[in-house]
Amino acid sequence: MDQTIYSIPVTVPHRDDAPFTDERYRYLRHCAKAGATAASLRIKRNELLRIAAYLGPNASEGIDIEALQRIAAERLRLTGAVTAARRVVDIGRPWLRFLGWWREPTVVFQYQSQRDQYVTWMRNERGFTPSTVEQWSRMIGRFLRWCDQINRQLRDLQPEDVDAYFVTQATGRWSRVSVANTASALRAFLSYVAKRGMCTDLAVSICRPRLYRQESLPYAPDWCDVQRMLADAETDNPRDIRDRAILLLLAVYGMRSGEVAALRLDQIDWAGRPLRLFRLKRRQPQIYPLAPSAAEALARYIDTVRPLSSCPEVFLCMHAPRRPLKAGSIYDVANRRFVALGIDAAHRGGHALRHAYASRLLAEGLSIKEIGDHLGHRRAASTSIYAKVNMQALREVGAFDLGGLQ
Repeated sequence: MDQTIYSIPVTVPHRDDAPFTDERYRYLRHCAKAGATAASLRIKRNELLRIAAYLGPNASEGIDIEALQRIAAERLRLTGAVTAARRVVDIGRPWLRFLGWWREPTVVFQYQSQRDQYVTWMRNERGFTPSTVEQWSRMIGRFLRWCDQINRQLRDLQPEDVDAYFVTQATGRWSRVSVANTASALRAFLSYVAKRGMCTDLAVSICRPRLYRQESLPYAPDWCDVQRMLADAETDNPRDIRDRAILLLLAVYGMRSGEVAALRLDQIDWAGRPLRLFRLKRRQPQIYPLAPSAAEALARYIDTVRPLSSCPEVFLCMHAPRRPLKAGSIYDVANRRFVALGIDAAHRGGHALRHAYASRLLAEGLSIKEIGDHLGHRRAASTSIYAKVNMQALREVGAFDLGGLQ
């Protein structure tokens, strides 16, 4: 690995006398192991050499964005190149984070400690999921910063202040679901701080909009549009090869984006041809036969495109660092096809293909229970929304003779 790094042609000797030699080459070895190309390593090494010359001996105590921007400004003055200044931040920040020297900028607001205490209580005492903790923490922090802006103390808050927050912040910007989620987060937080004597109990005055179960139709594209997306990805382009395998898992198995991102190599049995999924909502494994189309797409991606990596996940980033894809990246894979093909849909992520899969099963005559089992639902009520799009069954209900009943 070291030979790979030192053999990269650069304009300065690799035995340089610049500061932090060990720290720089330790990071370069890390990048090389993560799959960085020789050209990328050369750029990183040259840039780190220049950045290190500006850092003082106390750099290990912490470097913030302002310090990097000062170095970037100096580079811009010397070279006149905006891209050179941008590389200072783009390359320097990951290096400092790797070393543990990066000092994240903090936005301090009044009652931040109370917010942090509540987050700890949610996580440790209530056992909320990390996703809920992160979302509610963000919503509560946004509300407390708004209180700072209007100079309102927590102990002096009145119901009219909470109403004003929703009027000024939510109108024309938040959906009904976002308003409801924010109301739930604030109601829980204000109840928490009221019990500790920090403010009056305002929780009872917060009314969230009613969300009705089954109030909407499933947002599934037509199956012909799904086939167009699969055909569009059937090329020799490495990204298309990967994307086609992902799209087939979404469309053929109705997998969630998180389930695709979490799929591991050891869950695919090439000999026996089963595919072992782990359904996130059920929290249990589920075995499916490996469809020929999906098997071919997965094998082609793994054999020809997937980089060598110690990561057990199937799908990795196309560029270094070669880390596993996240659920949000699976959304981008589907969304790109929706946009490129001009497919009109209310939602354009991987979940839309899951809905299309369920609608196709319904059209083929499968029962709600069977569809729910395929999708990994825990309750039949989660699947019942697809009964709304079973036009044949709805016509039978509409044509039912009630006799003399009115």
